[in-house]
Amino acid sequence: MESRGLYYARLVVDLELPVGPIGACLLEPADGDEWRGRLALDVLTELVRLSRREAAGALRACAEEGEQWFEAVDALIGLGDPALAEGLDELVVSRCDDRDLDWLITDPDNAVVRHWAGRRPQIAAALGRRRRGRGRPGGPRAGRRGGPGGDRSASSDSELLDLARRRDDDGAVAAIFELGRRRTPALLDLAEELLPQRDGRWGGALCRALREYGAAALPRARAWARAHAGCEDLALCILSRHGTHQDIPILMAELEAAVGRESWGAAAGPVEGLGRLRAGEAVPLLKRTWTDSAYSYLRPRVLTALTRTAPHTAEAYAVEALWDCEDDTRRVAATAAPFTDDTRLRLHRLRSDPAEDQRVRAAASDRLMF
Repeated sequence: MESRGLYYARLVVDLELPVGPIGACLLEPADGDEWRGRLALDVLTELVRLSRREAAGALRACAEEGEQWFEAVDALIGLGDPALAEGLDELVVSRCDDRDLDWLITDPDNAVVRHWAGRRPQIAAALGRRRRGRGRPGGPRAGRRGGPGGDRSASSDSELLDLARRRDDDGAVAAIFELGRRRTPALLDLAEELLPQRDGRWGGALCRALREYGAAALPRARAWARAHAGCEDLALCILSRHGTHQDIPILMAELEAAVGRESWGAAAGPVEGLGRLRAGEAVPLLKRTWTDSAYSYLRPRVLTALTRTAPHTAEAYAVEALWDCEDDTRRVAATAAPFTDDTRLRLHRLRSDPAEDQRVRAAASDRLMF
């Protein structure tokens, strides 16, 4: 999970910056840029967790006067300290209907909610609904075996293939998943038939079903990658997960093309595949990918690939990544960064920081044991 809020909050703490300007931007018109306000709220929330409690005042001001008042209230509830949210229960019941309250009250054990419920019948009722499992709209529902379209386990392969070709209801998706569960070879033929038609829903189901075929799908995936007939994306997914050293040139070519057009999402699969295969020839391209891309989803994958293909080269990138805004990147870096005075101090801080992701704290703790 990306955590830019925590990243910027740490900068504010380290540089001893005031929180006032961050809070002030929440009182300005959003002009459609809700992401900017969401980031400011995240930074203020993390600052409170980092013991800069004056940031709670900016959150309260936004709750009382800002356009994103609902999100500010949600953040204050999430902090779990009734003192920081004292008196806001009156504002909440005056502005929120039952549906709004169901969205706000997600944790029946939250100290702020329990404090408010003792004074406000509307909040107490919402808390009761949450405890009975009838709170947040769109909450989880009991699943059905086989997912959408019901259980198709009693159908024959031919019946399932006929149903999948209809592409007219959820039953077709269920049929595709059942064929995938059985590892039916005919599903590979169906992919060749349907994927070139660029039907997003059924194509996505086929891709998910075929990803688990493993090495059995490699011959067909290699043929698809060469043919460029509409099955290339699925072929790349299979080769990234299950390919062998003979597939490195294909993965290299795909990564180079993705980097050239700055299609960072498309680069993720080849990066993972090249890292899994420990392809040393990919190191210059992986380094370029790290330098050129600002895509948070990609960085931990590139760093993982570098640690597998060129551990010594990866050390410099791992040091940089200890300060990354992406949790997964910091976690990988904690396992790979060389020990210096600076990195040891950073690892101690990651281990002891209560605002840090638990997996990152665990990785830092494990590393410091050696």
